[in-house]
Amino acid sequence: MQKFAAEAGGPVVCKPVSSPVLIEDGRLKSVYTRRLTRDDLLDLRGISTTAHLFQAWVDKAYEVRLTVVGRRMFAAAIHAGSDAAHEDWRSDYGSLTYTTSAVPKPVAVGMLALMDRLQLRYGAADFIVGPDGRWTFLEINPCGQWDWIAGATGLPIAEAIADELQGVS
Repeated sequence: MQKFAAEAGGPVVCKPVSSPVLIEDGRLKSVYTRRLTRDDLLDLRGISTTAHLFQAWVDKAYEVRLTVVGRRMFAAAIHAGSDAAHEDWRSDYGSLTYTTSAVPKPVAVGMLALMDRLQLRYGAADFIVGPDGRWTFLEINPCGQWDWIAGATGLPIAEAIADELQGVS
């Protein structure tokens, strides 16, 4: 792990791959993505509670939840209003604001290719958008949540899902 941190050339973040909720010492705890310190990497006790994803920190201006339904894309920018939400927006929903966003053509082309490759008709993809406007792909969830984004932005995701299920293009 220390070798990975050195090769990353900067801060490292850790994201649990399973549910961010666990019981430890008889208490319910939540685990979110967070930046790791060198001291964190020296003592990894407790890491065996779930699988984790370690990656280099990517500077961000905001994040995007890109919901793909068939060939339609709905992008919502997620703006963090607190330090905690800047690390992992799930940790402080109350500080978030949302705007709709255009999808850059290379991102749209890449997402459609990924959807085809994975044989998905629905996916909720997460991106970081850097201060320079560059989109960095994080993950796609074939069962990702969408209703909260539709409610916050007015994006017609439910209608697109209904159209897709009915074979309407």
